[in-house]
Amino acid sequence: MSFLLAAALLMLMTITVILFRNMATFSSLEEADPAACRLSAAVCVPARNEQHVIERCVTSLLSQDYPHCKIYVLDDNSTDATGRILQALQEQHPEKLMAIAGRPKPGDWLGKPWACHQLSLQAEADILIFADADTWLEPNAVSRTLAEFDREDLDCLTIWPEQELRTFWENMLIPLVYYALVGFLPSVYIRRPPRWLPARIEARVGPLFAAACGQFMAFRKQAYDAIGGHRSVRQDVVEDVALARHVKRNGYRMNMYNGLDTVHCRMYENEKAIREGFRKNFLAGFGSGFSLFLMAGLLHLILYVFPVFTFIQAQYQDSELISGLSAMCISLFLLHRFILALWFRWPVIYVLLHPLSVLWYQFLALIVLWDYLTGRSPTWKGRTLKN
Repeated sequence: MSFLLAAALLMLMTITVILFRNMATFSSLEEADPAACRLSAAVCVPARNEQHVIERCVTSLLSQDYPHCKIYVLDDNSTDATGRILQALQEQHPEKLMAIAGRPKPGDWLGKPWACHQLSLQAEADILIFADADTWLEPNAVSRTLAEFDREDLDCLTIWPEQELRTFWENMLIPLVYYALVGFLPSVYIRRPPRWLPARIEARVGPLFAAACGQFMAFRKQAYDAIGGHRSVRQDVVEDVALARHVKRNGYRMNMYNGLDTVHCRMYENEKAIREGFRKNFLAGFGSGFSLFLMAGLLHLILYVFPVFTFIQAQYQDSELISGLSAMCISLFLLHRFILALWFRWPVIYVLLHPLSVLWYQFLALIVLWDYLTGRSPTWKGRTLKN
């Protein structure tokens, strides 16, 4: 027991180092002068059954301060009022907004890649920006994005939005996505390969150091076409990470940024929506690797749940060593969550519920494993992943 706690403590100390390093490198976009950049931009938004959020998204895009920008929104065969809302907005802004009626999805495509592919065929610009319908942008978001392409000579960038959390479940569960991002992956490796990797190995494993957020991804059109665009990820549930790997594998330059004060999002509004939303891509996020998925679940139990139980047990058995190791583990992961709460402007009180949040994800993992073993396909927005 003491050995396992010591190993957990060492891992949590490593996460602490990665977290502090990311606080210095996972930065927001710099301010930009909209008149200083001459690149043209096309913002592409796939929308399926988004009647509650699509107007906010499109209105924020129409309010951009960047003059060389056109907006393309595809109604992906919605069964709600999304199409009517888009049509009304296009009538009000015919020169800047193009509303597109999506074509039926082919059987060998997943829904979002198919919608984004159709958008890419319509959009003509130097930079293609793909944004989800549940995002909304500050007026300078596009100008800051394009300035970053010039400043860093990038071919692709992705922004992790500032997440708006309102309900108990949102505050309890969504922050763990960002914890995994900034606690386990040094963000600098998105921009460049690890220097400790031998060159002959880096070419093979470098693309594995890839992360992206499909809520906001931008590409130089030339690079997007060269990697095959969304056609190359037409059957990938986690298409954003797959695209990032194609970018890195083909030798193009990319980086990722913190969306504070630039891009906002509210992914889900209740526990059921969170569960079904993550259920469809939880296993795919591990490359659909069954063994890796199980190992990650076990690791989270050891790091974030096991020390709580051993700490309680140590109080009854009067074991100072177990109590001390457990307390140090608990203190570290609570410190991590406290830092994240301050960094991303989330309520601090939910930090204390971190072990329960981890257990919720273990419960979700059991659901996903049952889906895997029974061949059941999750449903999202009226479609199953097989359809």
